[in-house]
Amino acid sequence: MRPQGYYERPDPNHAPMEGPFGTLPPLIVVLALAMAGIEAALSLGATGLIGGPQAVGWRIGAIEGWGFAPAVLDRLLTGWDWGLASRLLSYPFVHMSMTHALFAVALLLALGKFVGEVLHPLALGVMLVATTLAGGLAFGLFISTNYPLIGAFPAVYGLIGGFTYLMWLQLGRTGSNRLAAFRLIGVLLALQLVFGLMFGADPSWVADAAGFVTGLALSPLLAPGGTRAFLARMRAR
Repeated sequence: MRPQGYYERPDPNHAPMEGPFGTLPPLIVVLALAMAGIEAALSLGATGLIGGPQAVGWRIGAIEGWGFAPAVLDRLLTGWDWGLASRLLSYPFVHMSMTHALFAVALLLALGKFVGEVLHPLALGVMLVATTLAGGLAFGLFISTNYPLIGAFPAVYGLIGGFTYLMWLQLGRTGSNRLAAFRLIGVLLALQLVFGLMFGADPSWVADAAGFVTGLALSPLLAPGGTRAFLARMRAR
């Protein structure tokens, strides 16, 4: 009998397909290409290479049109608007700069490959959507300024939550110290603290934290066999 919380590699029929991007899950590839393409257009527009003089303001327009801010959540709570609600899923595609986008895309590819090798593609999609929504909602609820939330980092931190859970299971199976699974998130939080002290705090850490917690909480349900193990634990109680 398999222990509760056990996971294994998915069936080969559900494994990520080989292609020009190796074994990266197709969903991760599509998202990374979309983010990279949008950033390329915004960066080239800012230099005047494409789009003419008006392209210089493309990034500001994208942040205003796609970013999520506490004021947007306030308006949604007083009256639903599908256009405004869509910002809960559009904000990850706009970044503050090329460096911001490159870090996000690189982490998305690296973590998406690891987590995508274990999760079913549908489960991976659920995790990305849920962590993106959780990040936006937490940002809207707990940040009082009208600072815009943009960038894919809440979803990336959600994948870090999935990575942490899978490493926790793997370390448990080998008899190693399971606390080592939290090493990555610990390093990232330490770096955020250092950068915050040097350059000032960025309120988007609230969305990142919400993404991580959501990814970590969903992983026991989304991992192969996870729902059965979860129900078995509930019945045992």
